[in-house]
Amino acid sequence: MSGVLYAGGMVAALFASTLTSQAYAQPPFDTVPPDKIVITVATVNGSGCPAGTAAVAVSPDNTAFTVTYSDYLAQVGKGSTPTDFRKNCQLSLVTHVPQGFSYAIASVDYRGFAHLEDGASATQKASYYFQGQSQTSSNSHDFTGVYDDNWQTTDVSDIATVVWSPCGELRNFNINTELRVNAGSSDTTNTTSFITMDSTDGDVSTTYHFAWKECPPAQG
Repeated sequence: MSGVLYAGGMVAALFASTLTSQAYAQPPFDTVPPDKIVITVATVNGSGCPAGTAAVAVSPDNTAFTVTYSDYLAQVGKGSTPTDFRKNCQLSLVTHVPQGFSYAIASVDYRGFAHLEDGASATQKASYYFQGQSQTSSNSHDFTGVYDDNWQTTDVSDIATVVWSPCGELRNFNINTELRVNAGSSDTTNTTSFITMDSTDGDVSTTYHFAWKECPPAQG
């Protein structure tokens, strides 16, 4: 799957959430470039995002982008196959940013639905890194049964450890996500436990919030 996705008015309503107060604690996070961003999806791979089931859109105000999934579900128990307990998705994005700016991911909002029987549990995990950089940021969130409801988690980057895109260089930004279900002591013969990163109406399930700063002037 590949393509270029532009900011559009139709996604404006999807970006009501803002960065936490922690993310705004330093001046660089207040700077937003005036020009629009273009994100090229280089590759999409994984059992949680088969071809044609993931899409990316940029908010009109350049403060976030979203990933929409339509077939991202992990499950165990009745009706499941042995490999269904874990699903993953790796996105490699080329972010074309306005000249003179560097960006980082300050926070990420994940949303979905889970049904976990008594004794079952689930984990949502994500990691982020720029191509060619060794530093990786990762977070995980756990859920335990009995659970039958929508879920939402937020990963917030520590300002001191935020990884910035190199100034003047085009580097792929890689996002690895994972959903995993553990049957535990639940009755897998007669019940099914699952977790999904897919809303029922196809709306956005994940929002990535940008942090921006201006690059130093190029030395002549």
